[in-house]
Amino acid sequence: QVQLQESGPGLVKPSQTLSLTCTVSGGSITTSGYYWAWIRQPPGKGLEWIGYIGYSGNTNVSPSLESRSSISRDTAKNHITLQLSSVTPEDTAVYYCARFYDYGAGSHDYDSWGQGTQVTVSS
Repeated sequence: QVQLQESGPGLVKPSQTLSLTCTVSGGSITTSGYYWAWIRQPPGKGLEWIGYIGYSGNTNVSPSLESRSSISRDTAKNHITLQLSSVTPEDTAVYYCARFYDYGAGSHDYDSWGQGTQVTVSS
């Protein structure tokens, strides 16, 4: 059974770059058909999709965050990384990594989630 574990700094100052890692165990991030997403939930709000990186290394990022975010991977370490630059207090949220399988034609299924990591942006 695949397990995902997020890690990173709990506190980041405004204007800095946030870097989070999702370490995957029990499965390879290069397994065909699977995609690895970053999702966040600000306090009192719903889930916000940030983006994903696929098994082949292709990425897709939300247009609202595209200018200051990037998603990458290290296949040797089997982990996914999210970098978010120029953070503001509005980036305060619980950040999750999750896996989904793409069935094609817009159909996909999220089947594994990390526990989430709290990130607070404050001076």
